[in-house]
Amino acid sequence: MTRFENQRGQSMVLTLVFMIALMAMATAVLDVGSWYRTHRHTQATADAAALAAAQELPDFAADAITTAVDYGDRNEGGVKAADVELSGSVVANDTVKVTARKNAPGFLSRLFGIDSLTARAAATARVGALGQAKWAAPIGVDVRHNMLRCTPALECDPRFDEETEIDFEKVGPGAFRLLNIDGSHGGTGPPVIGEWIRTGLDAYMPRNEWYYSDPGIKPNSSHIKGALESRLGEDKEILIPIYSETKAQGAGFEYYVVGWVGWVVTDYDIRGVNEATIRGHFTRVIWDGIQSESGSDDGLGARSVQLIE
Repeated sequence: MTRFENQRGQSMVLTLVFMIALMAMATAVLDVGSWYRTHRHTQATADAAALAAAQELPDFAADAITTAVDYGDRNEGGVKAADVELSGSVVANDTVKVTARKNAPGFLSRLFGIDSLTARAAATARVGALGQAKWAAPIGVDVRHNMLRCTPALECDPRFDEETEIDFEKVGPGAFRLLNIDGSHGGTGPPVIGEWIRTGLDAYMPRNEWYYSDPGIKPNSSHIKGALESRLGEDKEILIPIYSETKAQGAGFEYYVVGWVGWVVTDYDIRGVNEATIRGHFTRVIWDGIQSESGSDDGLGARSVQLIE
């Protein structure tokens, strides 16, 4: 064998090695990239399914499992009932863990004996009482309202979905249950009050704090009537603060806010100080907010949901 023929044989071996290396690189680029995208989609499905399921907790555990599976089915599957685990962080069944699995087929990797991989992702979500609420309305409700059924220790068991009313009756000098929920002191114009009822306050409102009353009777303003009209309907809940104490008088009158509850406006009758009422019912809501640091559930049905892992 000549020296030239020996070098040609070596070149063929090196070419084959390089081809295998190039194919491995192509596999890494194509298949591994595809697997990564599948895993990200699987994680997104798990996150969303957990958040959706947590909205049913802690009251409707069976519905939470059904919701998680249904959400997975509507997003290319990957979630079975056995993949949904309920547990209690603060109260029973306030936490849900969802595991999603999706098959990620291989393409060039099949040349190396890898037909597919299983992408697996898990997410845990918790529902809890609001510590701070965003988009709250300025209409205060006394914790002693007969439909809230709160004890002196502020353990509440509201009668949700039962028709009742809240009013703007005088609770102190110049105070008619309208709160400056932005923390301000003094009168707030009817246009602003109306906007807070229509869309809620675009800021986080903490609980267990004192809020000044908005002095004067303003419900008969066209701005407030128009805002209430825009909120009529079962799918247009508002979030209203609940107060347990009041103090001071006049422009310094204050309410101590201990939580929030959802309210559905079905009708209103506003014709001045003595006839200013809003008919509707309390309702459970999942709301935009920050969960209470204590984690306790006040039973008022206004909760937030967040991923915890």
